[in-house]
Amino acid sequence: MVEVKPSRTDGSELAALKPFRLVKFFSFTSLAVFLVFALVLSLLISDYAKRTLLERSEAYALVVTENLSHQVFQQFVVPTVLHYGKIALRTPEQHQLLDAVVRNTTYGMRIQAVTIYDSRENIISYSTDGEKIGQRDAGGREYRQALSGESSSRLVTEGGPWGVLPWLTPATSQLHTFIPFIQYTPMEDKPDIIMGVIEVVQDLSEDMEAIARFQGAVILISMLMMTALFLVLRVIVGRAERIMEARAEERRRLEQQLHDSEKLATLGRMVASVSHEIKNPLGIIRSTAAILGKRVKQEAPGNEHLAEIIVSETGRLDGIVREFLDFARPQTLHSSPEFINQVIRQAFTFLAPELQRRGIETVLELDEGLPPLAIDREQIYRALLNIMLNAIQAMPGGGTLTLRSRRRRGDQLVEIADTGPGIKEEERERIFSPFHTGRHRGTGLGLAIVKNIIDAHRGKIEVADEPGGGACFQLIFSKTGRR
Repeated sequence: MVEVKPSRTDGSELAALKPFRLVKFFSFTSLAVFLVFALVLSLLISDYAKRTLLERSEAYALVVTENLSHQVFQQFVVPTVLHYGKIALRTPEQHQLLDAVVRNTTYGMRIQAVTIYDSRENIISYSTDGEKIGQRDAGGREYRQALSGESSSRLVTEGGPWGVLPWLTPATSQLHTFIPFIQYTPMEDKPDIIMGVIEVVQDLSEDMEAIARFQGAVILISMLMMTALFLVLRVIVGRAERIMEARAEERRRLEQQLHDSEKLATLGRMVASVSHEIKNPLGIIRSTAAILGKRVKQEAPGNEHLAEIIVSETGRLDGIVREFLDFARPQTLHSSPEFINQVIRQAFTFLAPELQRRGIETVLELDEGLPPLAIDREQIYRALLNIMLNAIQAMPGGGTLTLRSRRRRGDQLVEIADTGPGIKEEERERIFSPFHTGRHRGTGLGLAIVKNIIDAHRGKIEVADEPGGGACFQLIFSKTGRR
């Protein structure tokens, strides 16, 4: 029994697929990381820009408010106390005077509204927005901080961050800055007296919209860059996939060749040892049977066919032994430039009587412009004979045998087609395997020997269906010897 080692192709394929799966996982993970990175980057940049804007706006409001506080004290508080004896903003004259001082001081500045709170209670004593005058508890925490001498600000936003989109309601952003309204005294050692709280409102809507647009631009540009990088990575991954598939296929082919070589080497050693034990006794039996046949013909006429049967069967056994030897021994090529059409005609001429006896028509479609090939003429002749004999056996009731030769993309192609029943799809992968045969008698080595011969010439053998029915064997010979 011939021991055949198990193939490791499955393990090799698994080992080849693992790195590829990791590369695909890395590519998609990289896209997710890129998108998250772009979003975080845009948020950080926009947050930094927003904080910078608020800090500068708050500093600007503090400068404006300090100047306003000074102007109100000098131009309104002092003259009003001297003229009226006390401040009463409910009187139209004092309100108009304060309003004129505030508006003249803030004219040309980015100030939307000015509000003055009383120091004794959380009530609006004055506002450029007349509807707010008299409102209570409108200051909140910032009002109380200003009464303690600490300035503070708060940002009031209405609408979402996407309010800058043209089809949505625009967002509004206002910065409210609260600073204490201090009574200035000429004596430095005397503590400041807080007369109230001044609230200055700045409209930052345009600036916040600009930041939102900048944030959107950063996100868009980052996504475009990351998408381009991802596409480049996908191209690299796709190329790596093709390279890895090609290498896996080459590995499978080499492993199959190694497996076949190991099997052939084992079979060759077995056949070499068995043939020596069989061939010589077969020769003796055949020659002895021939002598007995002559004597039987003389001594017992009519029984000489028994000796002929022995001679015939020993001849068949001798042919089987030679077929085993042909399959098992290494194919040594003796190549020389030969015209393939001449080899085809030689095989056809040898089989012409058998073709005529079986009623098989022959069609020759040979390209006479084919250049010579470096081949072993005798081995290619044997390969053609084997295929043609198979075609003849596939048409026991007659048919048509077609022999073609032509060019195909720089290669030379030889086709042997018959009109027999054809070869089933599931059988095509096994017909070139040793000992596989569809006949009751035969070793199943004919096509395996043909494949060995074609492989030794670095060619290819393929089988396909003939358009009109039947099988078509194709022998492909490359000028460069590539497979």
